[in-house]
Amino acid sequence: MCYPMGEFLIGEADVRLGEIGGAPFYISRAQYEVWKHTDLVIDVVPGRGGMFSLDNGRERRFLTRSTVCAAPPAAGGGG
Repeated sequence: MCYPMGEFLIGEADVRLGEIGGAPFYISRAQYEVWKHTDLVIDVVPGRGGMFSLDNGRERRFLTRSTVCAAPPAAGGGG
């Protein structure tokens, strides 16, 4: 979801991944645990998004792409 600056309430269960256009980007800790070995790329592309995607009427939406990164080796994993 996309919120105006200062309107998203950040909690202890939110993890900051970085910034998009100077605005901070967060996901929940549970989502982070699932996606932490993945590179996420978030683009803005032509098309209609949902109510919280981008400002309605601009015909733009978010598109998330991902690639799986190599997971670190397990501790004590021989080989």
